[in-house]
Amino acid sequence: MNKYNILKNSCILLLMVFLVSCYKGPEDLPKYKKKFKAQIASFESQKDKTNTKVEDGIKNLGTIQEALANAENTDKEFKRVYAQWNKVDNNINGLYKDYERLKGDADNLFGAMERQTASLNDQTMKNELTAALSKSKGEYAITLANTEKAITKLRTLHDEAIDIVKGLEVAISLGQIAEITDGLKNIEARIPAIMAELNNTIKDSKDLYEQRMGGI
Repeated sequence: MNKYNILKNSCILLLMVFLVSCYKGPEDLPKYKKKFKAQIASFESQKDKTNTKVEDGIKNLGTIQEALANAENTDKEFKRVYAQWNKVDNNINGLYKDYERLKGDADNLFGAMERQTASLNDQTMKNELTAALSKSKGEYAITLANTEKAITKLRTLHDEAIDIVKGLEVAISLGQIAEITDGLKNIEARIPAIMAELNNTIKDSKDLYEQRMGGI
């Protein structure tokens, strides 16, 4: 085989590889499905990190009065607690960003399926799929709305914890002892319900992908 034929065959092979790699369906549903699935995992991971940081912050609040009583430098102790709750704040912000990406990836996937459904010639199939898509999209919109509310509750919880620390810091500076037990218990009691709502988001997202979209 001469060099010309080798070069010709190589070009044909490269062209075939290029065409195969570039092929995709009308709306490239596998790509959108893959992104949505990956974002569910990312949201779940960030939820777990946030939960850990919140629990650590609550633990530190629970021992802060004792720590302050034994501390030679109370300013250093308060700095440590503020740093802990700053980590909580950063994780809540990260969770919200993951929520926004999850919402965006779901919108992209639903949009792609809606456009592809609209292009069908079989009217009966089109009507059935349109109704099913509308139902799934509506149900997931409720899940996402509840997720945003849960994250807002986490922000409120963080702000209340910071208020407790600020108030305690002023009280200590004035030589007084502030009682934080009730406020701490109130914060701690609300955490399970918030995390349960976020876990529900993960469950609904996985169900949406695995039971409804996984077979597409």
